[in-house]
Amino acid sequence: MAITKKRKTAAGKVDKNKTYTLKDASSLVKEVNTTKFDASVDIHIRLGVDPKKADQSVRGTVSLPHGTGKTKRVLVLCTPDKEEAARAAGADYVGLDEFIQKIEGGWVDVDVVIATPSVMPKIGKLGKVLGPRNLMPNPKTGTVTNDVAAAVNEVKGGKIAFKVDKAGIIHASIGRVSFSPDKIIQNSQELINAVIKAKPATAKGTYVKSVFMASTMSPSISIDTRGFAQ
Repeated sequence: MAITKKRKTAAGKVDKNKTYTLKDASSLVKEVNTTKFDASVDIHIRLGVDPKKADQSVRGTVSLPHGTGKTKRVLVLCTPDKEEAARAAGADYVGLDEFIQKIEGGWVDVDVVIATPSVMPKIGKLGKVLGPRNLMPNPKTGTVTNDVAAAVNEVKGGKIAFKVDKAGIIHASIGRVSFSPDKIIQNSQELINAVIKAKPATAKGTYVKSVFMASTMSPSISIDTRGFAQ
């Protein structure tokens, strides 16, 4: 009952008919948080694209200046000569065959999977398990590389991947409610800029249709998109 009351109070602070500046939203998202834990702050960007068309599938990566506030668990699939570099960079799991077997058995207890190009033929069959979870290594997102140490460092340092879903929306976690409003603003702006840069040449009309910010289990806040270069 108390949670409902809390949520009602929080919802009352957000004017559903209003669009907020990124600055105001970044302060408000902290005010309306109803959880007792350090909730994730997420951005949802609705784009004017048709994701069914291959040339309008918006995806990419961005390094958030202040990280996400979450320690990402990284698996590196590589040949033995790359294992030491991956471990030294801070990879949580390193190997090949044993992890291929584990993943085939349904194990996906990681946030990012990085692979070297030479092992890709071996892990192609894992697409059924990793694909739906956006975990399949991909050269476009920098997760297929020979420089595994640099890739691990980037992920641990706040690099995130984004991809438009079937409904034309990008969902991404850009921080925690414990972050200062300035950090939330800067991380949000970095993601939005990266999404704008990834605009497909074939996209017509308004590209960024709407942007919402919300923390876990709290009301979403509509952000004014007029300030974003499109």
